[in-house]
Amino acid sequence: MSSINIANYLDTMAKKNPMSLALAVQKSTSMHRLKYTEWSFEELNRESNRVAIALRQQGVTKGMHTILMVPPGIELFSICFALFRLGAVPIMVDPGIGLKNLKKCLTTVKPKAFIGSAKAHAARMMFGWGKGQLKVNLTTSSKISISGKTLEKILPKGDMTAFDNFTAVEGDQGDTAAILFTSGSTGTSKGVVYTHRMFEAQINVMREVYDIKEGERDLATFPLFGLFGPALGMAAIVPDMNASKPIKADPKKLLAAVRLYETTNMFASPAILDVIGEYAYKKGIVLPTLKRVISAGAPARPESLHRFTAILNSGVEILTSYGATEALPVSVLGSRELLLDTVTCTEKGAGVCVGYAATGMDIKIIRLTDDVIEKWDKRLLLPTGQIGEIVVCGDVVSAQYFDLDEATALAKIYCHQTGRFYHRMGDLGYLDDLNRLWMCGRKTHRVITAKEVLYTIACERILDVHPEVKRTALVGIPDVNSVYQQPVLCVELNDHVLPSRHTEIRQQLHEIALWNKQTKNIKDIRFHPKFPVDIRHNAKIFREKLAVWAMEED
Repeated sequence: MSSINIANYLDTMAKKNPMSLALAVQKSTSMHRLKYTEWSFEELNRESNRVAIALRQQGVTKGMHTILMVPPGIELFSICFALFRLGAVPIMVDPGIGLKNLKKCLTTVKPKAFIGSAKAHAARMMFGWGKGQLKVNLTTSSKISISGKTLEKILPKGDMTAFDNFTAVEGDQGDTAAILFTSGSTGTSKGVVYTHRMFEAQINVMREVYDIKEGERDLATFPLFGLFGPALGMAAIVPDMNASKPIKADPKKLLAAVRLYETTNMFASPAILDVIGEYAYKKGIVLPTLKRVISAGAPARPESLHRFTAILNSGVEILTSYGATEALPVSVLGSRELLLDTVTCTEKGAGVCVGYAATGMDIKIIRLTDDVIEKWDKRLLLPTGQIGEIVVCGDVVSAQYFDLDEATALAKIYCHQTGRFYHRMGDLGYLDDLNRLWMCGRKTHRVITAKEVLYTIACERILDVHPEVKRTALVGIPDVNSVYQQPVLCVELNDHVLPSRHTEIRQQLHEIALWNKQTKNIKDIRFHPKFPVDIRHNAKIFREKLAVWAMEED
């Protein structure tokens, strides 16, 4: 198997375009002004090499599991590439998953090193993360360490040109490059094993699918995607925001970065689409430099797409992408086709169209089962138009979760003919006659009644058309003296709707439901003050919590 190290992409760009902008970080000053610090590809490469030398001297070696809890900025970029160069394995966990899940995740991966901010180390010590396992502790963004040493103090000094060259550790393409944890928004957070081959495949797929060119500039609102920027020859412009809580981002700061650096690309979760789109649309602001907007993480609402496309140049699309930490991207659909050709079908119960297979991705629909499927068999396949479980295979698809054999067995299907794994997305959907993928909801969220099986997203989008409805969520609660479930439609109304209108709106929703065969048997409609949703995308609804709420309301 040939050798590869993902860090070599940065080294290549430093030699090819040394003075071109690689990274710019926005910060707010005490005077409420915005300050930007910039690094060229050459400078970022040198800093990464310098960090690699320092980490090696501290005992960080090939294969060492290293927790990386550093805010987006020069340290995150340089440390991450330094770890790749050393062959160490960065462990990345979204702090937004909560302290309980964080401890479980960080304990699972058996870390030997912890590199993080002073705040991260304080939490580590308080909650016992990696206790008794860690050999290396380094604090970033601080001259004082409450544990271990500071990165600043251990960095070698001298002429920066001395750090131009650092030979990355040789390894096989199948070697573990990183472990990235899933959000846990639809279940237990799991560590996805990324190989160098997977990272390289993602770079190649993103370059082809999104047509990203060297010299472009990206508003990096999502740290992981931002790290791909330098490898693609694209500068990462990191805004002053909490990446774990994008819904709270200041649109004025984001727009200031777009305008100053004339960014051509933007990775925007549904939350960012709302934050920027609503503000810019109201203010009459347009973003003429953007060539594309990439949206992922959860299906964006049609109204958000309409609003955001209105602030883009004519012909510029929002590329909605479907995938997961285990496989990304799976499929892509432009906002033009989505809005003009698929939304009407969605509002009639067809599910959400998530587009055409990304380059090199094989998408299949298999019969629905909750059991382990050990081997791929063509007899699993369902015909076009029939709803089943979405499974995908390709170079960007992970083969396993770390140290979770049971979860791996449930999620992977081995194909002897190709030697690859099909990943079970956990989503239900179908392929249409144009080979477009439609998503109808999570497998674990389906509601099984005595008469039928109801699919959440397919049903919810039928009712979401009501002008006073912000969003709906279909959940199932135990049916008395039965193995089946009773469907309950939870409804979150727009902020201005008064409780006095609940009876009227409930009746209107009943009438809408009766017109569609998928929703005609949903009789129980309840109003919830504010849905529990994931903080990153503000779109993934915690239906398990709503189901508990619905049972308690009985």
